[in-house]
Amino acid sequence: MIIDWSEWLNLAIRWFHLTAGIAWIGSSFYFVWLDNHLVPPKSGEASGEVWSVHGGGFYHKQKYRVAPSQMPEDLHWFMWEAYTTWITGFLLLVLVYWVGAASFLIDPAKAALTPLQASGVGAAALVGGWLVYDCLCRSPLGRDDRTLGSAWFAVLVAAAWGLCQIFSARGAYLHVGAMIGTAMVGNVFFVIIPNQRKVVAALVAGQVPDPALGKAAKSRSLHNNYMTLPVLFVMISHHYAITFGAGRPWLVLALLGLTGVAVRHVFNLRHRGQPTGRAMAVAAVLALLSVTYVSAEKATLPARATSAAAGPADWASVQPIFARHCVACHAEKPTSGLVSAPPLGVMLDSYDHARQFAPRVRRVAVDAEIMPLGNTIGMTRAERDALGRWIAAGAPE
Repeated sequence: MIIDWSEWLNLAIRWFHLTAGIAWIGSSFYFVWLDNHLVPPKSGEASGEVWSVHGGGFYHKQKYRVAPSQMPEDLHWFMWEAYTTWITGFLLLVLVYWVGAASFLIDPAKAALTPLQASGVGAAALVGGWLVYDCLCRSPLGRDDRTLGSAWFAVLVAAAWGLCQIFSARGAYLHVGAMIGTAMVGNVFFVIIPNQRKVVAALVAGQVPDPALGKAAKSRSLHNNYMTLPVLFVMISHHYAITFGAGRPWLVLALLGLTGVAVRHVFNLRHRGQPTGRAMAVAAVLALLSVTYVSAEKATLPARATSAAAGPADWASVQPIFARHCVACHAEKPTSGLVSAPPLGVMLDSYDHARQFAPRVRRVAVDAEIMPLGNTIGMTRAERDALGRWIAAGAPE
């Protein structure tokens, strides 16, 4: 019996990452919702309160502007959800994109990097992203969330453009997502939790806590709230070549990321009981722009990909391409030694199989150019165009 430990490890970390992320995002969304629903209390020293019902019980929650006059006996902290999400996400980044840099990260047509060099660039992006974001927060720009958000968005778009010039588009997307996630967990680790510890220490010492500590922590928490949906988009984007396979993938990432921010703003306004019409319109326009841009770009692809004059479009013309570049892995019994079964069940070792999976081949091999992985065996653009012509013609035999 042979156990594929690397696959099981990948699955375990990914499952853990998803579970921790749900816990972190859930608590983050809940506390922002809570803040937006607070009303002045009828009595007591709290600054706001809210009643809610869930699971058959009633809950009465109160918030203090800075801190209560006395330290509670039992105080619950929310931090490990964030830490475990980032740790497991970083492990996945290392395991999939750094260890597997030759297949998933490096694009020889863009930059002739070694796996070590590519990993170094990726690590620098994560560290540099946090440093730039934190400096922006501490600068005069940080006094206004809208100004700060615009500046941080510009930094991320510039990073997306730069990484797309070096890495595969899919690898660039994941690193931009990792940059945002690092900024989010950095807020928790370097600002929110330390400030909360200082407030607790002041209460224990019988001192009045500094209100600025809570204000700064609250501001960073709100930033995290708006960055959540863009990160979630990046997490699922590698399943959809239509996004990172665009001619300007950094622009698609910017549009859809901004759409996520707009959608989050709609919910925040709604929770505060404020009008949402304008924000909803902005979110809808951004989403429509994303779809329209990608569709318009595909409509203007070079005619050689579908032109009948460019070459034949039958099985005899494409079967050698499949045999040369695909069948070693995508066959009932792979011979490459890299996989023990055809990835995702896709088999391209016969006409019937190739015709069945033709739409997927179009997405990942012709349009997005992400297969073969890393293009280590050198599939040419002319070969991709030949596959495109065959598929556009209806995959004839």
